[in-house]
Amino acid sequence: MKILVIGGGGREHTLAWKIANDSTNPEVFCAPGNAGTAEVATNLPIGAEDVDALTAWATENRPDLVVVGPEAPLCAGIADRMEAEGLRVFGPRADGARMEGSKEFCKDIMVSAGVPTAACETFSGKDGAMDYVREQGAPIVIKADGLAAGKGVYVCMTEEEAETALNEICLERRYGDSGNRIVVEEFLEGEEASILALVDGDNIVMLSSSQDHKRVFNGDQGPNTGGMGAYSPAPVVTDDLWPVIHDQVLRPTVDELKRRGITYKGVLYAGLMMTADGPKVLEYNCRFGDPETQVVLPRINGDILPLFQACVDGTLSDDLLKWKPEACVCVVMASGGYPGSYEKEKVINGLNEAGALPGVVVFHAGTAEKDGTVVTSGGRVLGVTALGPTLPEAVKQVYAALSQVSFDQAQYRTDIAARALNR
Repeated sequence: MKILVIGGGGREHTLAWKIANDSTNPEVFCAPGNAGTAEVATNLPIGAEDVDALTAWATENRPDLVVVGPEAPLCAGIADRMEAEGLRVFGPRADGARMEGSKEFCKDIMVSAGVPTAACETFSGKDGAMDYVREQGAPIVIKADGLAAGKGVYVCMTEEEAETALNEICLERRYGDSGNRIVVEEFLEGEEASILALVDGDNIVMLSSSQDHKRVFNGDQGPNTGGMGAYSPAPVVTDDLWPVIHDQVLRPTVDELKRRGITYKGVLYAGLMMTADGPKVLEYNCRFGDPETQVVLPRINGDILPLFQACVDGTLSDDLLKWKPEACVCVVMASGGYPGSYEKEKVINGLNEAGALPGVVVFHAGTAEKDGTVVTSGGRVLGVTALGPTLPEAVKQVYAALSQVSFDQAQYRTDIAARALNR
C-alpha cells in the first residue's frame, strides 16, 4: 500500500510516523516533509501548497490514499482536484474546508445549526469594527476572517488593544487578504479544549480530548503562536460532556453542512471553551491540530489507516478505534524570537538520546538536513512527546527528554499541562 502525506510540520511527521507503523507496512511518501519524516517516509521536493505539482505526482504515482495535513491546500481545493483524477483523499473538499478558510462562513453555519458559540459581528473595515468594540466594551476578541496560520486571533483585554489588533489586520495588512473581513466576537470565560472528530459525510467518531497552549511564554503570557505544547486527555472534558459535545456541537454542524449540499469528509476539529453554561465553539478547523495530533495519535491503540479509509468510504464507526490508557504530553521547542523573527540553520543536538528514553518520540516540525546534521528551519522546531502511565509521569518524562536536546537560542515552556496537574 502506498500513502502520500502532504505537509512538512510536526503534525505531518506524526501522521507519517503513525501510518508507517500500521500493520500493513505501507510505503509512505511525504511532500515536502522534514528531517524527521525522512526517517519514516520518502520525502518529495514538492511544497504543501503546490496543488498542481502534488496532483500531477499523485496522478502519475497513484497512491492508495492521500492524507492532507495543512489547511491551505484543503482550502485551495486539493481534495476536489485529486478526486477528479480518481484518487482517494482524506480531507474535506474546498466547500467543507471553508469551515476554517472563512470564520464568517463558519459562524454562519454554527448560528444556522444552533451550535453554542460566542456572539459576534463581521465587518469589512476598521471603522465599523472599532465602533462595535466601543459599543460592546472589552475584553473582546478580534479575528481576521481568512487563514492566518493560527496567528490571526487577538484576545484584547482593553479597547486600546483591540484598536492595535485592528490596525495590524486592516492597515498594516499583516495577514493580507485574510484580513479583508474582520470578525469581532464576545470574550468567553473558561478553559479551552480541543476535540478532533473524524467524519465520513454523516457518521462522526470523536477522538480523545486534548488541550493546546497557544501563548509563547509560561503562565499563558506573550503573543499567540501556532501552539507551544499539548496534552491528552484533557480532564476539563469530563465524561458527562461527551454526549453534549456530540449532540449539541458536532452533530448539528455536520447536519447543517449536509443540508447545504456539503459532504464533509476528514477531520472536523472543534476548538471549545468550557464555560459555566457548557461547551461553546471558539472555532472549527478542517484538519488535525498541531500540536494536538502529537498527543492524540500516539494514544491510538492499533492501526490508523482503517479509520482514514472508512472516512473516504462512508463506513466510519466507533469500533474502528481503541485507546491506550496512557496520557501523552508534547512540548514544542521553538527558535529564539518565535513567533517573531528568528534565525535558522542552528545545529540540533541530542535527538537520539531523547528518542531513546521510554515512551518518548521526538516529532520534527521546522527541521532540515544539512551536511549530515539536523538543523533548524522554522519557528516551531521540535515536538518532544512522551507517553506515561499518568499525566504527571508523562510530564516528568517529556521534560527529561527535553533536557537531552539543545540548539542555539532554543526556547520552550516549562509549564505544559500545569492546569491539569493543578486540578
